[in-house]
Amino acid sequence: MTPYDLILCPRGLRFAGRLFPCTIGRGGISARKQEGDGATPTGAHRIVGMIFRPDRIARPTDWAVPIRPGDLWSDDPQAENYNHMVRAPYAHSHEKLRRADPLYDLVILTDWNWPYAVPGRGSAIFIHRWRRPGYPTEGCIGLDPQHLAWIAPRITYQTRLIVR
Repeated sequence: MTPYDLILCPRGLRFAGRLFPCTIGRGGISARKQEGDGATPTGAHRIVGMIFRPDRIARPTDWAVPIRPGDLWSDDPQAENYNHMVRAPYAHSHEKLRRADPLYDLVILTDWNWPYAVPGRGSAIFIHRWRRPGYPTEGCIGLDPQHLAWIAPRITYQTRLIVR
């Protein structure tokens, strides 16, 4: 572990000497993550990117990429672009990244099952804002939006999300 790591603990997400309350997947923590199980996968997941809504928030780091209208995330295990960002129109199952609600206004991307996705192993383990305290995600890590905004400019490409 390095001082750059985000470490999921029973009481929250530890980073930079602080502990942040967070939510995890409705399926709990799993060493056998599968598409649709709602679980947060165990492991040391590298941070591989950050995306944000430029019409709603300022760029959190110089390496954050704006979410554009038509940006999607493929969650179809049968699709060639499974577990990758794609553009509309897209014929396969996907999730919109530019949402009406603020859930994905700022998203930290991990390397879970990426870039060489194994079909059915699960897609898109993000770090994003929570819906509300205690409300589970679909497998991602959810944070208070103010805490997420504090963390985002302090992470680097050496940062990992560690889930035990």
